[in-house]
Amino acid sequence: MTSLTRLPDLDVLDLLVSVAELGSLGAAAREHGVSQPAASMRISALERRLRLRLLDRGPTGSALTGSGRAVVGHARLVLEAARSFNVEVAALHAAEAPRLRVAASKTIADHRIPQWLSALRDSYPDLAVALEVDNTKHVEAMVREAEADLGFVEGPHPPAGLGSKVLGSDDLVVVVAPQHAWARRRKPVTLRELATTPLLWREPGSGTRDTVWEILSAECQPARPAAELGSAVAISAAARAGVAPAVLSNLIATPDLVSGALRVVRVADSVSLSRKFRAIWRRATPPTGAAATLVEHAGRIESRRMVPMPPP
Repeated sequence: MTSLTRLPDLDVLDLLVSVAELGSLGAAAREHGVSQPAASMRISALERRLRLRLLDRGPTGSALTGSGRAVVGHARLVLEAARSFNVEVAALHAAEAPRLRVAASKTIADHRIPQWLSALRDSYPDLAVALEVDNTKHVEAMVREAEADLGFVEGPHPPAGLGSKVLGSDDLVVVVAPQHAWARRRKPVTLRELATTPLLWREPGSGTRDTVWEILSAECQPARPAAELGSAVAISAAARAGVAPAVLSNLIATPDLVSGALRVVRVADSVSLSRKFRAIWRRATPPTGAAATLVEHAGRIESRRMVPMPPP
């Protein structure tokens, strides 16, 4: 293979184009982080390979020859093609990179997903995870419509038509502001009292709402909500302000309970306030690979939480 049939090095073509754009070999050398003598040697080597004089070198500097300007025009096309090549290769790598689309209810996303994903990263360090956060009904819809590979929801029952696995449970607590009458009562609140009291509720579609509604409906028709709010944060704020009692996940209520901004209301022993955390998926495509590993890690972590601590 002769020197004319071998492709020039892309770096030296880039250097030559910089000479044309910056107006001097010295400026091009500085742009490329090399000394001017080194840059001159590279251009000289290119001239020998092409058997063309590309620069007129004189006491006052270097200027492109007619052949040099022509080579620069072709070099720009070659460099643009090389950049396009690199972009396309990068896109291929991105397309082939493992990716997992996860949808989760708000409570799980805030209080469980970070730890689950951290465990998953140990097994799949290069995995890209896209997380969508919404209420339980919307998460179920995303899984059914194949907008998510895997979902995590809370509620009393498995979603109809989807595969699922119980990962753990979440305790719910009745909370009120310190000035509320229930904060001072000694007698536990009964299920009927809770059902007939206007409460702060999450929006329809929330797993918390579905769970509490089912528990209260077993006793009687629940009272009309004192307010319907779109997030647990908003409910906590309204409860702190004394608007009405609320039933919240213990995960969400704990900071306010610790600070004293909210008080737990004891409920009768016959009242069981809890809900299940579940992984859900389309039955036709049960989790495999990273998705199956995420479910496995989540289940293992939640099972450790459920183990009772030994007495001191």
